[in-house]
Amino acid sequence: MTEIRPAAVEDLPTINAIYNHYVEHSTCTYQYQPSSAAERAAWFSGHDEHHPITVAVRAHEVVGWGSLGPFRTREGYRYTVENSVYVRHDLQRQGIGQALLRDLIVRARTLGHRTIVAGISAEQTGSIALHEREGFREVAHLKEVGFKFEQWLDVVFLQLML
Repeated sequence: MTEIRPAAVEDLPTINAIYNHYVEHSTCTYQYQPSSAAERAAWFSGHDEHHPITVAVRAHEVVGWGSLGPFRTREGYRYTVENSVYVRHDLQRQGIGQALLRDLIVRARTLGHRTIVAGISAEQTGSIALHEREGFREVAHLKEVGFKFEQWLDVVFLQLML
């Protein structure tokens, strides 16, 4: 069983380890260098009650995380959030990502957000399918806007109206 709870400072090393695996091995993030502990702490402190960070826990161990962040900084966008979901690489396809995403959707509705946007590398078909199963619809496909591992990458934007 997967428990979803708000992230705590003590979770940051594990959150960072999960994320940094993808920095080094995947195109699901276009970041090239792993995040430092200081960068992760700054990211954590940059979230507030309207932009939560959650973790998935199994057997007392953090196995994934999710977050809602601002879509853009101008106040007119304050009801739109962008989501992130990361699952430990060796535990994919076990429902952890789905549990995190469903929880984020409920939190976004409760917080009064209007819509959630997800920007996903087009080759990350599993993540796209996960979002579509939860009601997200593709609203844009940007060609060759990212570059990683010596290849140009497309980004698909999906949106869920709440």
